[in-house]
Amino acid sequence: MAVLIQVRDAHKRFGDQVLLDGAELSLVDDVKIGFIGRNGAGKSTLLRALLGNEELEKGEVIHHPSLRIGYLRQHDPFQAGESAMDFLMRDSGEPDWRCGEVAGQFELKGDYLNGPVKELSGGWQTRVKLAALLLHDPNMLMLDEPTNFLDLRTQILLEHFLRDFSKAALIVSHDRAFLKATCSQTLELSRGKLIMYPGKIDSFLEYREERREHDRRVNSTVIAKQKQLQRFIEKNRASAATASQARSKAKQLEKLQTTEIQVDEPTVNIRPPSVDPRSGTALRCESMAIGYPANKELEAHVVADQINFEIEHGQRVAIVGDNGQGKTTLLRTIVHSLEPMDGTMKWGYGVEIGTYAQHVYTSLDERQTVLENLEYSSDSNTTRQDLLAMAGALLFRDEHINKKVKVLSGGERARLCMAGLLLGTANVLVLDEPGNHLDVETVEALAEALDLYKGTVIFTSHDRHFVRRVANRVVEVRDGTVKTYFGDYDSYLATVEAEIDEGERQRGKASGKSDSDSGAKPKGVEHRERGKDSRKTEKELKNLEKKIAKLDDEKKDLTKKMLKETNPNEALKQHEAIEKIKAELVEAEERWLELSDFS
Repeated sequence: MAVLIQVRDAHKRFGDQVLLDGAELSLVDDVKIGFIGRNGAGKSTLLRALLGNEELEKGEVIHHPSLRIGYLRQHDPFQAGESAMDFLMRDSGEPDWRCGEVAGQFELKGDYLNGPVKELSGGWQTRVKLAALLLHDPNMLMLDEPTNFLDLRTQILLEHFLRDFSKAALIVSHDRAFLKATCSQTLELSRGKLIMYPGKIDSFLEYREERREHDRRVNSTVIAKQKQLQRFIEKNRASAATASQARSKAKQLEKLQTTEIQVDEPTVNIRPPSVDPRSGTALRCESMAIGYPANKELEAHVVADQINFEIEHGQRVAIVGDNGQGKTTLLRTIVHSLEPMDGTMKWGYGVEIGTYAQHVYTSLDERQTVLENLEYSSDSNTTRQDLLAMAGALLFRDEHINKKVKVLSGGERARLCMAGLLLGTANVLVLDEPGNHLDVETVEALAEALDLYKGTVIFTSHDRHFVRRVANRVVEVRDGTVKTYFGDYDSYLATVEAEIDEGERQRGKASGKSDSDSGAKPKGVEHRERGKDSRKTEKELKNLEKKIAKLDDEKKDLTKKMLKETNPNEALKQHEAIEKIKAELVEAEERWLELSDFS
């Protein structure tokens, strides 16, 4: 196991903000790592340092001689007029057949491969960039927020690509579902320190919260003891008879120390708009068509028609579908940014709509400060404390609340728009990709707030964890129409996964791959061979059952010990042992199922 990149004693700051404070890191050649941290913590700075594009104030970054980094470019690398095939051949120097073979892994074919690449959507352009990465044969991938603006299908294709990629990867993302599906370890940057955890993101977040809760309980006990000792000292130090006891207690008091709880302050806590719950129909669409009217340059374009659906007050509706199918067009229509091209759309009585979308946060009043904008947007009953708390939750703290809107970045304007919306009185929220520009903790806090919200939510999001947390209804935009999906979000995900798997099977057949090509035996032959030795199979099944029961008991015992462990290093060792047992369990259970099928 070679160390491809090593970081030693890294220090970096911007002004008064410390980004790296003696950070240490080793990246090995066969591990995929999810890299998380609060916005502004320094993740992108560290990536640039690893790439050699950012100098450290102190410390060093050491590259292995065999290192070949594949970095997902965020900028536009395409030339005017060139096709995706032209770009892939120019960028990689590989022949057209090889470029076409790799492009097929990302469903790039036909006009998507041979038409002008600059006319493709952002998601399809990302597919082209990923194909280019693979053509360079990297042994270390670095992906910075790769799922931003990618539709579900492209995300799943990217997951499959990473699943089959046998080398190392470092992936910065706030998308928990994506990190869980692709990364076996988790790296966190917090307060200038790098913390490597040998497990997936969900386990890491649970472990981190357990540690913090343990530290809080210990601190409460220590503080109570400190107060008790302090009272005794103050009461008895003046008396000659008890002065020696007071001195003894003072020494005990000096030894009692609380544990610093490693958490970025202030903790994100977003409150939803306070509205009265309503019942009945919030929105009704009948025979509606959506699209864009004719202008001097373009003819009228219908994106989807014959749209019939209703949304009830209190529902949280996820609008799903591939990029380019019309999700944003639908949202723009229902908030009156576009007029329906046909049919009718009617909102219920007393509806107040709050909108979060790019066309909103790019039109903020640039003369206002952050604080002035929030005061203007908020409910008249909002206290200054509530206003500052919401600003802080969306990362506007201290002097940042006095910044002018005109100097804010696109991400900062988006967060400001979200803060103002949540401080308002809207009883219907229409949100287009609300998780973009927010980190893991803030996305989770937003999901919790929307869960408590008494109004109606209509939203799009490519973050599967967020959609699963928030949505209780799914509406799909596909093939020129909009319809209610009869099933929950998990069943919708399963449908898309099945379609992608079928596409990959078809491409495998088209490229001439088969069981016999790969050296695998036909299933019928395997079946007969297993049948020849049924006694051996039965014995192995019994041994596996004993092994599974034993491993399960060991896992339970270790889990109990880990939860009680007070030493973080020991807890990490126990977690590693648990993960190893889990892997053995999966292997044993899969073998048991395989043998059961043919016994």
